[in-house]
Amino acid sequence: MLDELLAAGAATGAAAVVYVAAAARVVRQYERGVVFRLGRLRKDIRGPGFTMIVPVVDKLRKVNMQIVTMPVPAQDGITRDNVTVRVDAVIYFKVMDAADAVVRVEDYRFAVSQMAQTSLRSIIGKSDLDDLLSNREKLNQGLELMLDSPAVGWGVSIDRVEIKDVSLPETMKRSMARQAEADRERRARVINADAELQASKKLAEAAGVMSEQPAALQLRLLQTVVAVAAEKNSTLVLPFPVELLRFLERAAQQQGPAPGERAAGEGADRPSSAGPEAPVAAPTAAPSVAPSAAQPSVQGRPEPQVPVAGEVPPLVEQPPAVAG
Repeated sequence: MLDELLAAGAATGAAAVVYVAAAARVVRQYERGVVFRLGRLRKDIRGPGFTMIVPVVDKLRKVNMQIVTMPVPAQDGITRDNVTVRVDAVIYFKVMDAADAVVRVEDYRFAVSQMAQTSLRSIIGKSDLDDLLSNREKLNQGLELMLDSPAVGWGVSIDRVEIKDVSLPETMKRSMARQAEADRERRARVINADAELQASKKLAEAAGVMSEQPAALQLRLLQTVVAVAAEKNSTLVLPFPVELLRFLERAAQQQGPAPGERAAGEGADRPSSAGPEAPVAAPTAAPSVAPSAAQPSVQGRPEPQVPVAGEVPPLVEQPPAVAG
C-alpha cells in the first residue's frame, strides 16, 4: 500500500513538473504577451517576467515594444517639375498596443514597410526637385503624417521618418553644377563692382585732399618711387603727372612760334627763283603818303620813292635760273 502511494505521489509530481514546464513562460522587459485561449483574445496582456498559461488551451504570442528601425527601399519617381529621381528613406516606429498589432494586421512590419514605400512615391510626385534637395524637413513631416494615419489603427506609432538620399541623373548633376557656378560668378562680379565703387569714392576724396595741398602729390610720387625701388628692380618707372604736360602745352601756346619757325614761315611766303616760271607776287598797295619838301634827303643817297595811292608799281621780271 505504501509503495502504491509513493508511486502515485511520484507520478503526480512528475505530472506537475511536466505541467509547469509546459505552462511556464518568461516575458522579457521590452516585450508584452498576448494570450489566445481557444482562439479568443484574452484581455489581460502579460507583462514582463514569469507567467503561466494553460497548456494546449492557451497560446502566448510575444510582441516587441522596442523602436524598430526599418529602411525603406529606394523608389524611382518623377517630380512635379518632370525630373527623374531615386529616393530612399528610413522609418522609426514602435508598437503602442500589442493586441491591436497582433489582431488588426497580419504582419505589422510588412504593412508599415509597404505603406512607407507607397507614401514615399506619393511625396516624390507632389514635390519639386528643389524641395527634395533643400526642404527635406517639410517633406519628412508630410511623410510622417501620411504613415501615421493608417498605422494608428494597427497599434503602431510612427516615431520619425527621414529621407536619406536623393539620386539624380548625371545630366541633371552637370546642369546644377553649371547653375551654381554661374551664380557664384555673378556674386563675385557684384562684389568686385561694389569694391570698385567704394575704391572710386575713396580715390575721389583723396584727390580732393591732394588738390588743396599740391605738396601731397609730390609726397605720393616719392612714396611710389620708394615702393618700386624696394623690390630691387633694375628698371625704375617714374610716373609723369599729366598736369605738368598740360602746363607745358599752355606755356608753349602763349609764347608763340619759335624764331626759326617764324623765318621758315616767311621764307615759304616769298616767291622761289628756282623755277623758270615762278611768278612774282604783286606788292600790296601801301597807304598814300604825300611827299614833303621839309624832309631832307640823306647825303649821297637817293630818297626812297613812296608810291602814291592807286598807283601800282610795275612787275619786275627775273631772269630764269640757269641749271648748274
